[in-house]
Amino acid sequence: MPHSDTQPLWSISDFEAARQQAAAAPQAQLQRQTILPSTLQAELRVLERRRDSADALEVIAACVRLREPALIHLQCNGQVWPITLFPQATLYHSPRSLLLADRRELSSLRVLDIEPPGVRPPGHWMHERVADVEAYHALPPLLWRLALEGPRADLLHEMSGNAVFRALRGPASPDLPTPGALGPTIDRLRRESAPLRKVAQWPGMSFERASRLVNALYLTSNLIVSRAHHAAQPGMLQSLLSRFSR
Repeated sequence: MPHSDTQPLWSISDFEAARQQAAAAPQAQLQRQTILPSTLQAELRVLERRRDSADALEVIAACVRLREPALIHLQCNGQVWPITLFPQATLYHSPRSLLLADRRELSSLRVLDIEPPGVRPPGHWMHERVADVEAYHALPPLLWRLALEGPRADLLHEMSGNAVFRALRGPASPDLPTPGALGPTIDRLRRESAPLRKVAQWPGMSFERASRLVNALYLTSNLIVSRAHHAAQPGMLQSLLSRFSR
């Protein structure tokens, strides 16, 4: 497939035609199985089994968690928006900053395909594969906005289950906005740990807003997750209380 990182946004039809042509090439399937790191391939297979392979936030979260670079083709408003993630450098490469998309476009994002990166981050020793510096953008603001405004309205699978959350620090950058109740909620999470169901009941919050905020804090390395905290085991606490009340 032609390298999309250096080209304008494609239409969906042009992208699908190019993908079909690439898939029909000799040894295409063998190459496909070996070009992505095995750890990332394993994560993507798990997402496929859970039918989350098109979930933009889950796929991006997998790359960030494993610190693996990848070129992700996102469907956005009838076009294909390619972004190349560089988690270790906290950058992404794209012909246009994805932050230019509006809320409606972000809410409809879905993953069409994922490939190994065709470019390298600035400063890489393979300098001939480093693109123009203007095409690189800070990754944390993208992760923050995708979590708060993207298509996923509930917790990332990694965060699900019995757990309590605490904010490590409040976002200090203006690129990580905390409108409305988000700022006070983060301040409160810095002082106390709480499960999602409790955060959702705080002023100005809801289950969806709490889920999105936890995802945003997690993806920007601002979250502490505890599964051993007593509040993460409501069934255990209830059992102890009933035992002592006998």
